Amino acid sequence: MVADPPSAGRASASGELTPGMVLDDRFDLIELVARSNMASIFKAYDLQTHAAVAIKVPLLSVESDLGGYERFRREEEIGLSLDHPSILKFIKVDSEKSRPYIVMEFFEGETLAERMARIKPMPENEAARIVSGVCDALDYLYRRGIVHRDLKPQNIILCRDGSLRLIDFGLARTAKSRRLTFAGFTSVMGTPDYIAPEQVKGKRGDHQSDVYSLGAILYEMVTGTTPFEGENPYVIMNMRLTGDPQAPRALNPSLTPTMEEIILHAMERSPNQRYLSALVMKRELDNCHMVDLTNRHLRLRAPQPWKSNQSLWKMIAGFVLLQVILFFILLLHFKSHH
Repeated sequence: MVADPPSAGRASASGELTPGMVLDDRFDLIELVARSNMASIFKAYDLQTHAAVAIKVPLLSVESDLGGYERFRREEEIGLSLDHPSILKFIKVDSEKSRPYIVMEFFEGETLAERMARIKPMPENEAARIVSGVCDALDYLYRRGIVHRDLKPQNIILCRDGSLRLIDFGLARTAKSRRLTFAGFTSVMGTPDYIAPEQVKGKRGDHQSDVYSLGAILYEMVTGTTPFEGENPYVIMNMRLTGDPQAPRALNPSLTPTMEEIILHAMERSPNQRYLSALVMKRELDNCHMVDLTNRHLRLRAPQPWKSNQSLWKMIAGFVLLQVILFFILLLHFKSHH
């Protein structure tokens, strides 16, 4: 996509960036297209390539935070190593940057979360097609030793041309990743509505954890509700640890038994009982006749009450302690390099 040429007289950026500034004499910031509690994303005109790009800039509060900065740095490092049509393309900047930022391809579209908010529930065929595309991207990551670890509808972009992009690799893990990296509860955990039970228990997560998360997303797509709902994230995580979601067809009777089987297979609490990989899940989504109906919906167990599961309280206390330890480790690492 080619943007209109920029107007003259733009100033160099300092502090918080705003549309109209030129970043590093190359990227003319056109408009703010998204903002989260971590970063701002601008549509920009690349004066060097004469094309539209997206610029992701961490908020100053994140940039000055050791854990937040490490997450941002990791996202760029992993992103630049990837080349797949269903994964967001990162663009390398060879010149020295005046501040941390990531340059990415720009495209028109919406997040899966936005589409799910408009269409609830989504048609089964459309949901299967989208999730099959995400499976293809996850298989690419798996073959390169990368686990996404933060799959959620907000991190799947549906482009206007019908393609999709998997985004946000700030929590991704590679085979060479350090075990202790982030000093924050959400950074370790991911998103409560979609993380796998083993991640709730504090494990790092692997490709089958991504399979679980994708199954949870598919559940919400075709039923219109998340698999587990509660008054706070801790209750939701406790439910995921102690039981199974309601059968999808109980919420949407128009679903086929095949779709219900695929969802529940992906969302098995034990990783050993899930799909071996996203590729295997994709094959069943693409070839419904291959799905073996095992009546998983008859073996579902209702979650136990919050008060009966003391292990989650221990897990929460452990993460608080881990947060403190990680902070001091990163602080010492930061001081040793400055």
